[in-house]
This record gives sequence, structure tokens and C-alpha cells, in this order.
Amino acid sequence: MNWLAHIFLSENNIDFQIGNFLADPLKGKIWDGASDDIQKGMLTHSIIDSFTDTHEITSLSKSRLRKKGLLKPVIIDILYDYFLTKNWENFCNQPRLEFIKNFNKNALKKLCTLPTNAKEALINLLRQERLIKYESLNQVKEAFKRIDQRLSDKLHSRDSAVSYFPKIREIEDELEKDFLMFFPLLCSHIKKDLDYNNLDHWIDLN
Repeated sequence: MNWLAHIFLSENNIDFQIGNFLADPLKGKIWDGASDDIQKGMLTHSIIDSFTDTHEITSLSKSRLRKKGLLKPVIIDILYDYFLTKNWENFCNQPRLEFIKNFNKNALKKLCTLPTNAKEALINLLRQERLIKYESLNQVKEAFKRIDQRLSDKLHSRDSAVSYFPKIREIEDELEKDFLMFFPLLCSHIKKDLDYNNLDHWIDLN
């Protein structure tokens, strides 16, 4: 799952949301003085990634793309954020742009409490408006291009994100069905470790 999903799959608490986001750019390293909610958010990120990376439905999505490919996990992460954006009202009772606006506003207030590396990662998320980067397939393609620009020459010679795009256009419906089966399972999996009273932004899928 990518940025939007991780922030959504958090308790309705800005420290928890920031921790869930920061676990990736900080590689799960918690700094001295981090709040309990930031630590819980980072732990939840790990639970999300473990469940996602090993689930048979996400494996099916990857296999739909092509037989082999180093970037398939990254491609699926971005696509699933696109499908979450597309189907937002099925999972969240708050309008998507309002949810993102509230996160951005609250995250800005927290910047002064973060160490430099965490602050820089969060500033990049906010400044580049990454939470609204996957509203269309064309935006997804642009994201793939940005990934390719960051690849080493060696990796780029073996795989590229943009090369997946024609197949994605062809099988978008199948991939979206995969997501719609998988995401409720992910929500149920992590819900048992969260405070249900702080999940008031979730639509109850049971």
C-alpha cells in the first residue's frame, strides 16, 4: 500500500498517521522522544506491509502484470492507492479531499516537534501533494515516470515502471476487482490491533 492508504489505515490521530507514513522513509527507525502514537503508527505500517506483501490477492495482481519484474510490488502499491482514491466512499465516511486537507493542516502543526529527517520527509509529502497524485491513470503514469527517473542505470536496464502501463490499461478492471477484494481483508486484519473508538473515519465493513 502507498501513502494515502497508510494514512487512512491509522487511528484518527495525527501522531499515529504521521508514524504510519514515516515508517517507510525512515525505514522504521524510531527516534528518542517519539510519542507512543507515532510508535504505534510505525508498528501498524509494518503490519500493513507484511500482510500486503504476502497475501494471495496481491500476488495475483502482480502475476497479472507479467511473469517477472523487479518493480511489480511498487507498481501494485501505487495502483492500490489509485483504486482507493477511486473507491474512497466505500471505505471512508469523510470526503477524500476533506480528509487530506485535515491531515495536511494537522501535520503542518507537528513539523516543529519532529527531528530533521522526519520533518524533511513529511514536508516533501505535503509540498509535492503526494496524497492527490493518483486521481487518474494519467497521474499514475506520471508517477511511474518519476520512479524511472530515480532508478539506477543498472536497474533501469532490467525494468521500468512505465513499461507496465499498457498492460495496466488493458486489465484495469481485473486489478480493481483484486483491490476491492483485498482492502476489506486488510482493514479487518489491522483493526484488531487498533483502538476501534479512534476509527470513526472508517465505514464499518462487517
